[in-house]
Amino acid sequence: MRAPTKQKTSEKPARLRKAAIARLVQPAQRDIDDDAEDRQRAGVQSLGRAFGILEEVARHREGIGLADLSKLVGLHNSTAFHLAKSLVSLGYLRQERDSKRYRIGRPLFALAASALDEIEMVNVATPILEDLSRQTGESGHFAVRMGDAVVVIARTSGPGAFQLTDRVGMVRPAHCTALGKIILASLRPDQLERFLARVEMKPSTAKSITDVRVLSREIAEIKRTGIAFDDGEFNPEVRCIAVPVMDFTGQISGALGISGPIWRMSNQAIQGHARIVRVAANRLSVEFGARDAAKSS
Repeated sequence: MRAPTKQKTSEKPARLRKAAIARLVQPAQRDIDDDAEDRQRAGVQSLGRAFGILEEVARHREGIGLADLSKLVGLHNSTAFHLAKSLVSLGYLRQERDSKRYRIGRPLFALAASALDEIEMVNVATPILEDLSRQTGESGHFAVRMGDAVVVIARTSGPGAFQLTDRVGMVRPAHCTALGKIILASLRPDQLERFLARVEMKPSTAKSITDVRVLSREIAEIKRTGIAFDDGEFNPEVRCIAVPVMDFTGQISGALGISGPIWRMSNQAIQGHARIVRVAANRLSVEFGARDAAKSS
């Protein structure tokens, strides 16, 4: 019986030879810079998508479901879901328990408030108020809520005689000023009810509203028309007009208006000025990020 002979190297199966060659010839390594650039591109893309989701949710005050959100931002449902889930975990979005709709989270409001503090508001509002005063000849004001009152944080004077001398920082009652009534009209029904229950509506003039029912009816009318008037209710010689200023969430962030002496602010003048004041408020709302105001201005 013949002993088995050793198989020659050249006779080894082709697949074994290919495997050996593959081990000897290693593929070229990717440059570390290429990897970094890929990671950077992926990171920028993810950030862009996340901000797109935040912006879209912010535009829907009633909240928005995943299907509609995915469609509006142009992402697959699963991609939008994972990004939204991450934003919820960070607090920048919140998801309602029952409807599963997404809404803007509180940390984002804090960031927005920090970015658009009162100093920045003044810087943005002042040029618009200057234009408003030139167009109407009256003093322009921008006020924000301060507790149960309002504080004027920006003002300008017009070219007309007998301009008001109120200083920036003056606090005014909400119930008898046009600026304050706009702020009251922005409150939720339960907030307004608590305000009316706790605040003593002291009269500043004989025309000041001190009756809760009368003020409630006027606030309802302001909500319907979007404009408030003060007919000598805080200063017996002064009439005022005010309208709301919106922010990027669609909420009222302040009130913009003009004031002038009664003899110059006739009913006819008030009607003419009202349109100009609304245009100015829309301009300021756009500066604060309100999208609906941009369409109407």
